[in-house]
Amino acid sequence: MASSNSGYLFQPRVHGNIAPYTRRRSRFMRWLCKVFKGTGTGVSNGHHPQVNGEENLFHGPIKPVDDRSKVENEDLDRAIALSLDEDAKRPNAAGYKGRGNDDDELARAIQESLSMSSSQPYYPVQVLPRGYRICGGCHHEIGYGHYLSCMGTFWHPQCFRCHACGQIIYESEFTLSGIDPYHKSCYKELHHPKCDVCHEFIPTNRAGLIEYRAHPFWGQKYCPSHEHDRTPRCCSCERMESRSRRYICLGDGRSLCLECLDSAIMDIVDCQSLYHSIRDYYEGMNMKINQQIPMLLVERQALNEAMEGEKDGHHHMPETRGLCLSEEQTVSSILRRPKIGGNRILDMRTFPQKLTRQCEVTAILVLYGLPRLLTGSILAHELMHGWLRLRGYQNLSPDVEEGICQVLAHMWLESEVLPGSTSMPSSSSSSSSSIPSSKKAGKSATDKKLGEFFMHQIAQDTSPAYGEGFRAANAAVNKYGLRRTLEHIRLRGNFPM
Repeated sequence: MASSNSGYLFQPRVHGNIAPYTRRRSRFMRWLCKVFKGTGTGVSNGHHPQVNGEENLFHGPIKPVDDRSKVENEDLDRAIALSLDEDAKRPNAAGYKGRGNDDDELARAIQESLSMSSSQPYYPVQVLPRGYRICGGCHHEIGYGHYLSCMGTFWHPQCFRCHACGQIIYESEFTLSGIDPYHKSCYKELHHPKCDVCHEFIPTNRAGLIEYRAHPFWGQKYCPSHEHDRTPRCCSCERMESRSRRYICLGDGRSLCLECLDSAIMDIVDCQSLYHSIRDYYEGMNMKINQQIPMLLVERQALNEAMEGEKDGHHHMPETRGLCLSEEQTVSSILRRPKIGGNRILDMRTFPQKLTRQCEVTAILVLYGLPRLLTGSILAHELMHGWLRLRGYQNLSPDVEEGICQVLAHMWLESEVLPGSTSMPSSSSSSSSSIPSSKKAGKSATDKKLGEFFMHQIAQDTSPAYGEGFRAANAAVNKYGLRRTLEHIRLRGNFPM
């Protein structure tokens, strides 16, 4: 946020006043005494007029030195003429008498002037050089006339303009950013943060500070109040709904933003295609799954019911998006893509499917309505659970099992998002070059950004099983390779150090 200084415009304060003499001696010698006694123009009651310099924004016009000299010369000529005219009209006797008095007074004035000159120091009048004041607007010299000053910068009044709108600032309060002045409203519009949800200026707290919340990945800024006013949040990317752009309500308490809706998996046909591509990905890493494990696309309620019927299993709270079943159950699966009307899901068709246990894994369930990349990472995670059970990995701790499953989900996302990435450690099998890259070339900028976010979610998870387990498993895989890490897990039940 740009730093600024708030300035206030004050009216200039003048102490004393400038006035001409109202009393004038009728004789030339009395006027001459004034000259020798050091009187000056513009003095009233023994006080010089003062204007508070840069403490005031407005300054009056500066009187030129040449103009002051001209006025003084005119006063001198007028005084001499008046004195000579009065002396010419007087009788000789009176004139001699007055002249004698004037001579005495002139002598005393000269003596006093010489005494004052020898006892008091001489203070010359400070004359500012030309170019001392340069206008901060037009960058030309400020000559004689009104000017404004603030924070060591000067302006012509007509040059004191808002840096944003270009209009002259007349208000008594303004904002200064560096040397650029702004109307307060213009500066607020430019620099005061606005809420990305309600599009209003984010209010200040009781301490007078601007306080807001921001998403750590997307950078979305919003008022703290929106965390408690039931503002919808996308169930996929976690961004809050803007007042100007409505989200799609999935009908089970979840909302989906339009960016995530573009690639959302809504029917079993799209999900089966993605599921088979991930099975091919496993096969490319010499982790082929021979058993045909059923995969079902389900609603939130059906997933929660299936989770309750599962005796064992580790689930990511508070939201479970996938499940690897090992028990026989009847699950309601989505039959076909629902319609979207307005901002709601319409005509959702499901059918019950009875799952029988033919091997260690009964089925893999995944939540519908999520973007393709997120759905794929969930399938890669749950498929790793199935691979471990089918290969005889028994009684693994939650952090070990969930951690290695998260590593596979992260590796699959990396192979989809990062161009040219095999997402395989160098110590793995030589067949890693055969890993398929499904639809890499067709990724849009939005898909890539979403994929980076899902990878960020996995890496930054703070839960003990998923977060800490992933970081331990990922460190082991990077150091020893996937195959050696899996072998160590099978023999000892933990990650190699």
